[in-house]
Amino acid sequence: MTHDRETRGREQSGPTIAVLGPGGIGGLLAGLLARAGHRVVCLAGDETAATLDTSGIHVRSTVFGDFHAEVEADTELRVPVDAVLVSVKHTSLATALDRVPPASLGDALIVPFLNGVEHPALLRERYGDGAVAPAVIRVESTRTAPGEIEHTSPFAEIDLTGDKVAPGRLDTLAGVLGDAGPTTRVLPDESAVLWAKMSFLAPFALLTTRYGLPLGDVRTDHREELTALVEETAAISRASGGPADPAQALARYDAFPPATKSSMQRDAEAGRRLELDAIGEALLRAAERNGIPAPVTERVVRELRDFRPTL
Repeated sequence: MTHDRETRGREQSGPTIAVLGPGGIGGLLAGLLARAGHRVVCLAGDETAATLDTSGIHVRSTVFGDFHAEVEADTELRVPVDAVLVSVKHTSLATALDRVPPASLGDALIVPFLNGVEHPALLRERYGDGAVAPAVIRVESTRTAPGEIEHTSPFAEIDLTGDKVAPGRLDTLAGVLGDAGPTTRVLPDESAVLWAKMSFLAPFALLTTRYGLPLGDVRTDHREELTALVEETAAISRASGGPADPAQALARYDAFPPATKSSMQRDAEAGRRLELDAIGEALLRAAERNGIPAPVTERVVRELRDFRPTL
């Protein structure tokens, strides 16, 4: 490559990280890790891989600044890595995993940044129990074009967990991610970490998508329904080993900017497939397993099942 970038000339050091799905989240993490001096391999389709391999990643961030970073890119994992960050949506997970054959993974960690609570079991079946370290990220970051990332939130926070992963490996990876920029911590209870995210995400995603409204309108015009959905989700979370604080959840919604939209709502607006199975349907499956009534969730999910992408 002959183009000038901020990372040109900087020696790569430390772990080699692959990023499966260099979109809003994956692209931000890839850019930050590459800027920190790590070898980063982005795994994507032919066109995106060619663009990233040639032009790298350009990040515009309210926190980390405006920068370019060089990355490698391929359509399949072909080099040894220390970790694979999985940042695709649940709707494309099965296809995306073809880019990471189990034989190519070696002893690397699989670190999924996915919505929902059921994906770790699927990944462990494919890659083995000790390889999967689920993560939760709190960030607003969007891919505007291949290799073009806009990070707009004043925060980027990661919770890393993995009940079946050696703690030392989690600490090492947390150090790598934290040094690159995002505030990163290791938490010991995988169910609690995943359900904490699910408890907040599900009511927000389901209702903003159902009504096609930003959070500010949902929390005022549909307050009763939001409260009921938060209480149902909290009960399901508690029965599943997660946290349950409906009042805190409502307070967090009230603190968000009124124009906030969920990623599921943005998918609906763009005519993309919804992550309804990973969020709404998974919530209902957990409710059924634990004998928790969830009539509001059932109705909203049923109404959203009729969504058909137009693109």
